[in-house]
Amino acid sequence: MKLGLGLIQTAFSAQPRLDLEAVALAERLGFHSVWSAEAYGSDAVTMATWLAAHTSTIKVGTAIMQMPARSPASAAMTAIGLDALSNGRFILGLGSSGPQVAEGWHGVAYDRPLLRSREYVSIVRKILAREEPLTHDGYHYQLPMTGANTTGMGKPLKSVAHPNSDQAIYLASISPGGLRLAAEIADGVLLSFVDPDNTYQFVDRHLEEGFAKESARCVREDFTVSTFLSVNVNDDTDAVINMMKAQLARQFGGMGSRGKNFYAEFARRMGYDDEIEQIQTLYLAGHKDKAAQIVPAELIDRTNLIGPADQIRKRLVDWKAAEQRGSLDMMLVTTPQAEGLKLLAEELL
Repeated sequence: MKLGLGLIQTAFSAQPRLDLEAVALAERLGFHSVWSAEAYGSDAVTMATWLAAHTSTIKVGTAIMQMPARSPASAAMTAIGLDALSNGRFILGLGSSGPQVAEGWHGVAYDRPLLRSREYVSIVRKILAREEPLTHDGYHYQLPMTGANTTGMGKPLKSVAHPNSDQAIYLASISPGGLRLAAEIADGVLLSFVDPDNTYQFVDRHLEEGFAKESARCVREDFTVSTFLSVNVNDDTDAVINMMKAQLARQFGGMGSRGKNFYAEFARRMGYDDEIEQIQTLYLAGHKDKAAQIVPAELIDRTNLIGPADQIRKRLVDWKAAEQRGSLDMMLVTTPQAEGLKLLAEELL
C-alpha cells in the first residue's frame, strides 16, 4: 500500500499554511506523495510549487486543480513547469468541481461536466505529446477559437517547451460516470468516503466498466486507485468523531446545492438517504450545529481510521485486504499527528 499526505485542510484555512514539518516527516518515512488542494480561496498550484521546492524525493500532486479555474492549456503549462522543476515528481490531479463553484466563483457554465473532463484531458495530453500543433473541435473547447468576438488570427500552436509526455494525470471522482471516465482516460483516480469493506458496489464495478472500453488508456495494473481518509490516534474515539461531524455536515450540506452535491449523492448510495435529507435541510436553513448532530458516526468510522493505536492497527486489516483484492493502491492521509503518520508507515510501508 502506498501512502500519500493530503493537505486538504489548507484549501479551507482562513490563512493558508503548509505544515512543512509533517511533509518532511512523510518524506523521511517513505510516503509516496503529498497533495495540495483548492476550493474558493488559495489555489493548489502555489502550494504545490512551495511543496516541491521544500522536498526532494516525495512526489507532489494537486487534489485538485479545478478545471473551470483554468484553460486546458494553462493546466498543461503548469504541469510542464512543475514537473520540470521538481525533476519529474509532479502528478496532475484534476477535477470538475461543482456548479456552485464553477458558475458562482469562476463564471464558467457547469454544463456536461463529464464531457468537459474528457475534452480537457485530451487537450492536455495533446499539448504534452507535442506531436503536432494543437487543434480541438469539441463541445466545450474550440482550438483555435473562431466565430463571433474573435480576431480570426488564432493559429494552431505547439509547445515551445519539451514536456514529459508521460505526465501522470489523476481525476477526482466519486460518481459512477466519473469513475468510468477516470478508468478510461486517466492514470489514476482520487476518491473519498471509501469503505474498505465494501468497494465493489461503489467503486470497483464502475472502474471495471471504464477499463473494458476499447479506448481505455490503462489496464488496472497500471492505474492508481487512491482515497482520502482522516487518521487520528486518540483514546477518545467519540470525541474525534463528534469533532469531524461538523466537517462532514459542511460537505453534505454546504458543498453543493440540494440538487447537486457529489458527497451527499455518494453517502445516499451508501445507504444514508434519510440522514442526508435531514442534514441538507438543516444546513441550508442555517442550522449547522443541528445538521452536524445528524451525521452518522458509523459513516465516519467506516471511512476513516480513528481511535487508540491498537484499534487503528486492527482496522488496517480491512484496508490491507482492499489492497490485496485490487480495490485500492494508495491511502491519502489527512492528519495533524506525527504519531498517525508513523503508525501507518510502520504498518504499511
